[in-house]
Amino acid sequence: MATPILMLGAGRMGGAILDGWARADAFAPAELIIVDPQPSEAALAMQAAGAALNPSDADLAAAGTVMLCVKPQTWQEAAARYAPLLAADAVVVSIAAGVTSGAIAAAFGGRAVARVMPTTAAAIGQGTASLYASDPSARARARMLFEPLGAVVDLADEAQMHAATAVSGSGPAYLYAFIEALEAAAAGAGLRPDEASRLARSTVIGAAALLAQGKAEPSDLRRQVTSPGGTTEAALNVLLGERGLPSLLREAVGAAIRRSKELGA
Repeated sequence: MATPILMLGAGRMGGAILDGWARADAFAPAELIIVDPQPSEAALAMQAAGAALNPSDADLAAAGTVMLCVKPQTWQEAAARYAPLLAADAVVVSIAAGVTSGAIAAAFGGRAVARVMPTTAAAIGQGTASLYASDPSARARARMLFEPLGAVVDLADEAQMHAATAVSGSGPAYLYAFIEALEAAAAGAGLRPDEASRLARSTVIGAAALLAQGKAEPSDLRRQVTSPGGTTEAALNVLLGERGLPSLLREAVGAAIRRSKELGA
């Protein structure tokens, strides 16, 4: 049985997953067991709806699926604490960045493992989840958990998880940082802060919605906005220059990949 689902850790990402499940009506709250010493609002809301929150150790053996949602720095402590309490056929689905499925399987007594790198937009059903599992049953279990939350991208090689983490898992923060910088530039050009904020955010949201229609590549959409000799071209000459976005993003993604590998060491 895939359920009950035991969620070990319900912080920011775990809370986003719980919110997304509730929004999609993916699982009955009674099918969820949540363990977190400092429950988030999402965990408390799920408890109020009927989920078990911080039950006795004996209750954990009922779980068919275990979501490892603790921080990468604390996953070994969580595994040591809870692995002996789980059913032998429980499947572990981990979102711990950088930690290999082999390491997780060893720490959880050889149980089947899937690795997923989700995004917080899972909370509104617009998430992106990178998925790797060598075990077909673990892959199917992870898909069951994340397909209600948005797009799921299967990876053929676990080594690709580092890049997926750097591009997708961390990617929303890059976009938010860009919007912050665009707002600051707008304010620096003389717009009021409220005008700068509304213009920058609305523009990015609209551009993303247009891209989401899937009728054109980003490069095509960029060219459609760029008139030869115009204002956009002048700006892009800076953004796409030698030290512009392509170089900066290669460096940023490389730094994230290196850190992902360090976390799993």
